[in-house]
Amino acid sequence: MRGLPGMTVIVPADGEEVRQAVRLAAAYQGPVYLRLGRSAVPSVHTEDYRLTWGKAQVLREGDAISICASGYMVHLALQAAESLAEEGISAEVLGVPFIKPLDKATILASTAKTRRVITAEEHSCYNGLGSAVAELLAENLPCPLRRIAVQDSFGESGKPAAVMQKFGLTAEAVAQAAKQMLQ
Repeated sequence: MRGLPGMTVIVPADGEEVRQAVRLAAAYQGPVYLRLGRSAVPSVHTEDYRLTWGKAQVLREGDAISICASGYMVHLALQAAESLAEEGISAEVLGVPFIKPLDKATILASTAKTRRVITAEEHSCYNGLGSAVAELLAENLPCPLRRIAVQDSFGESGKPAAVMQKFGLTAEAVAQAAKQMLQ
């Protein structure tokens, strides 16, 4: 959907972000693709959180590596950052609900600080968050990038945890990618 002209793409992280994204989409004059998963997701945001059109949020400060995550992967990115912190690695986690328009300023500010980026999404490695961030960095701030996403494969049905594990969409995969990038 990101390739369609004029299309907005929103991938909320939790129920609170879904509620606010639906309201923003309903009020918006133009096409909006709201990508929602079927599984329950843990809460990341509190009721005082406010989703702002086209903006990402720094959910955890860090200076060693930036983790940009969308949808279900946001809570896993936060888990990965916690695991990395236990090993003395300071990961910055950005919740990126807007894939298009992409919050270039927030992502570039984080990247300028860390100089390494991981993207995490429960989506194809093509034409989603990872591709959008790769394009942004290639044109503005080239640096190492690792995309945690479904590789060139068709989706599958099954128990959500098993499917996520099969495709490597786990907190452990994010943490492992971070450690590899920092070596």
